[in-house]
Amino acid sequence: MRSFLFVPGDSEKKFAKARTGDADALILDLEDSVAAPAKAAARQTVAAMLDAPRDGPALFVRVNALDTGLTLDDLAAIMPHRPDGITLPKCEGPEDLRRVAHYLAAFEAAHGLPPTRIIAIATETAASLFTLGAYKDCDERLWGLMWGAEDLAAALGARENGARQGFHEPFRLARNLCLAGAAAAGVVAVDTICAVLDDLSVVEREAAEARRDGFGAKAVIHPKHVAAVNAAFTPTEAELVWARKVLDAFAADPDAGVVRIDGQMIDKPHERAARKIMDAAAPGRGEG
Repeated sequence: MRSFLFVPGDSEKKFAKARTGDADALILDLEDSVAAPAKAAARQTVAAMLDAPRDGPALFVRVNALDTGLTLDDLAAIMPHRPDGITLPKCEGPEDLRRVAHYLAAFEAAHGLPPTRIIAIATETAASLFTLGAYKDCDERLWGLMWGAEDLAAALGARENGARQGFHEPFRLARNLCLAGAAAAGVVAVDTICAVLDDLSVVEREAAEARRDGFGAKAVIHPKHVAAVNAAFTPTEAELVWARKVLDAFAADPDAGVVRIDGQMIDKPHERAARKIMDAAAPGRGEG
């Protein structure tokens, strides 16, 4: 999955439009985009969204953060409707993740569900930055770590995060720790949303830089950002040609630690990179 489009959990109209678009996954949002008085009704709306025919993008649900006391109510309302995954905001570390996984295990047992994928938004508080290297083997449900800049700005007391020109240093720190933490845990690193809506060059730049640095996907908040993100995270023909050469060379000599291709020495890390490129281009990649 390359692109994760947030959809307000109380907007059937926006969901109807989003599910026919090109995003690989939708995140049906019960958190920031839904006002407090509307949250109970939004749970029922999201349940109906999950009951729609599953012939389009994967459907994740962003529940409310653990410190709100609403997380269990959110899960109780949506889990019978078999979401493809859960997005956990303001996750401060493995203990938060394990707590939600414990909740999910009960709902999975009750409704005969397989383990539910979790994307943890893992940089929205100051404390969360100090636990990003500790997610390895935390729980089998952890699918990805996403970083976020908006809530982090509030947590740090920052006047702005610099998204339009390029994130300021505290936010680049969070981004880079998320990337490294996801790699250490063996899960997908998901880049944050682009909050600049009036200049597509910004999301194009962010997506290209994220793909370059090792992120596997990017979140978006507007449908017009999806095409740029999908393009950035789709391997080019040149990348595919290179990956095929690398894999073919190692397949021809399985015991080799190093092979020579086009005058360059290629070793095992290159083979792993080639496999990731081919996986990203494989049919059905939208299923994650």
